[in-house]
Amino acid sequence: MLLAEKPRGTDADPFPANGMTGGEIEVLGYRGMKEYELGFDGFAVDAGNLLGGTEGQGFKQLMATFESARIQTAARAIGVAQSALDMGLAYAHERRQFGKPIAAFPRVYGKLAMMAAEIMMVRQLSYYAAEQKDSGRRCDLEAGMAKLLAARIAWASADNAVQIHGGNGYATEYPVSRILVDARILNVFEGAAEIQANVIATRLLEAAG
Repeated sequence: MLLAEKPRGTDADPFPANGMTGGEIEVLGYRGMKEYELGFDGFAVDAGNLLGGTEGQGFKQLMATFESARIQTAARAIGVAQSALDMGLAYAHERRQFGKPIAAFPRVYGKLAMMAAEIMMVRQLSYYAAEQKDSGRRCDLEAGMAKLLAARIAWASADNAVQIHGGNGYATEYPVSRILVDARILNVFEGAAEIQANVIATRLLEAAG
């Protein structure tokens, strides 16, 4: 792994470094963070830019970041899920049908109750994974579980919040529509759900064997 220094660019010339090219990747959601494609052709760096100072360690260095990355992705997913719950709850109180708030109907308050319970569950799991990491203990299992479940719960919560909003939930003027598209990428970030399941199963099989 090499540290590639990039001079500050401008709108007219965003990649002024020799041998470096790139461009923004348009995405469905999560637009608060830009995505870029980078290309390197004849790009040179100093030998001192080798991370760690030892060749052949790039993959190992990358893998070492995944515990922390998956815990923080779980935390982001919890934030998305909590936002979905907050929006769904507020709308269910405001929206009235048949003379009462829709929050009074079982099919609506049942969704809200499960959202709250699932968010609490995965929040505690994520806290535990973070505590393990802070204590210097191996926590790829806990981090994988937290990320897998938090991403699923974020998507489910966003979907439920849109459902509670009804047709309004599909309108871009309502913020809950953004929550839905933001939630989708969390199942892909820092290792897709399938990778998390593989990590979890591998650790369980190691313990059983």
